[in-house]
Amino acid sequence: MRLQDRVGLNVQELRRARKLSQEELASLSEIHQTYLSGVESGKRNPSLLVIERIAKALKVDPEELVRRR
Repeated sequence: MRLQDRVGLNVQELRRARKLSQEELASLSEIHQTYLSGVESGKRNPSLLVIERIAKALKVDPEELVRRR
């Protein structure tokens, strides 16, 4: 599995566990909702800055977004 696919699945899983919509998480992460959608689907390759923003919004360590589950 590609790393960007893994990140996308982890973001999606953590977002759903916290009962957040993509729009809500995007707002908390200060990124556009369509960009977040691309990250979750593995179509976008997020920068470390974006990974850090998403992790902060989800209240997890950025490592959680790249970890194998």
